[in-house]
Amino acid sequence: MSAPQIPNLHTLRRGVGRRGGRGRGVASGVAESNNETNQTRKDAIVQSTDTDAATSRLSAVEAGYLDDPFAKLLTHGGHVDRRLPLMNRGTYVRTVAIDRLVDEFLRSTRKCARQIISLGAGSDSRFFRLKTKYPDICLSYHEFDFPTNTAAKIHQMQNPSFAHSLKGLCNMDLPSSSTSLSNDGIQNDSFQLQADSCHYHLHPLDLRTLTNPKRNQDQIKQDLSRLGISLDVPTLLLSECCLIYLPPEDADSVLSYFTSAFHPAIPVAVVIYEPIRPHDAFGRTMVSNLTARGIHLQTLHAHDSLAAQKERLGKHGLGSMAGKETGGAEAADIDFIWQTWIEEAEKERVEGLEWMDEVEEWRLLARHYCVAWGWRETSDNVNDSVFEPWGQLPMQDEEA
Repeated sequence: MSAPQIPNLHTLRRGVGRRGGRGRGVASGVAESNNETNQTRKDAIVQSTDTDAATSRLSAVEAGYLDDPFAKLLTHGGHVDRRLPLMNRGTYVRTVAIDRLVDEFLRSTRKCARQIISLGAGSDSRFFRLKTKYPDICLSYHEFDFPTNTAAKIHQMQNPSFAHSLKGLCNMDLPSSSTSLSNDGIQNDSFQLQADSCHYHLHPLDLRTLTNPKRNQDQIKQDLSRLGISLDVPTLLLSECCLIYLPPEDADSVLSYFTSAFHPAIPVAVVIYEPIRPHDAFGRTMVSNLTARGIHLQTLHAHDSLAAQKERLGKHGLGSMAGKETGGAEAADIDFIWQTWIEEAEKERVEGLEWMDEVEEWRLLARHYCVAWGWRETSDNVNDSVFEPWGQLPMQDEEA
């Protein structure tokens, strides 16, 4: 599950089909069947947003914004029409912002094992880019997504071209046998790659199954252990337009499921990329366009600002701490990140790739997406801090 392409202000509002009436006197069995059908349809729409994200990423790569040899290999069809310049720039800023946070995490923990958990990863190529950039990395990388999406990713990975690049760039081999399949063809086991101390796990899992309130901490820890997730190493949790498709209470439950399982002494962090500011004219148009496509951003109004995103992270134990515990919670919109995180020479390079007529529209769009990051750790010495570099990043004042 990833962010879809957002139509610009001049895009006509097109629906995905007329909604049927509620009707009268429907038998309970039929009503239940209709509810299941509607949920399946909604799930399919959410799952399809990964195609939008993959094609947007490939468009940015082919236009020269990003260097990602795996983008084409993980995109079905391997070719896309060029996106608008403002879309390519948005994909670029989103990618480099999260890359910077991930890189700082990996560099500060280079002397020890560490772990990244990516929710709704879809066709994302981040693990393979990291393995190419850091050949000797000691990392356990876990991706979670709907079984339909993980099966599609495995299908792309089984292409000989992918296997060749995986070996040449990452020094990794595909397993000789694939994971088991159920009768309906949906993958039901984890897919794994391994090279020395680097492990990649692809888990087919509907995140809503993690929201069961009856699961106690011991059961959750057992669940995570069975998935190969370690609870005693520094861990970074990524959510790029994933949790926003869940009801707010379910999204909170998923975050709590992971963050609460770790002992307070273990460094833990969360990075979230989501839209914000739905209440102004641009925000209302953005939401309306997405709703017409059947895409509902369920947590958008609950976490609608930079302050709300930081408060959200604080509720999960990420932020200012007492005693030996330290932490923080920050958020910045894409426009601010473009202006302050990107060096001038790099901005000139990016601006020279394509002529952008929609400068004002770009700034509007960029102000309606944000990256939020929060962390906690226990340290007696700032030199031993895992997330100290995060605190040195340019910070945005709320609603600046």
